[in-house]
Amino acid sequence: MAEWIDDLATAFGLEPLSDRESEELLRIARDVAHRVERKDTPLAAFLLGMHVAARPGDGSSRAETLGAAVAEIQALLPSTDPGP
Repeated sequence: MAEWIDDLATAFGLEPLSDRESEELLRIARDVAHRVERKDTPLAAFLLGMHVAARPGDGSSRAETLGAAVAEIQALLPSTDPGP
């Protein structure tokens, strides 16, 4: 699968994902699937990618921008604790 993802990135004219970026994206996708709804996962992934791509060039690396965007998603996820 990693080779296919690398080929896809290259076909889109993008730098392939680092191992850390891949892990972070898979982790947030899992969290969305389990804490929101499975069918929202590809939609959230699309919006995440659009957000990262649209960020103005402030000198942050792609990994830093991705990390900030993932943190924003994490803040919006419902709690895993159903509470009282």
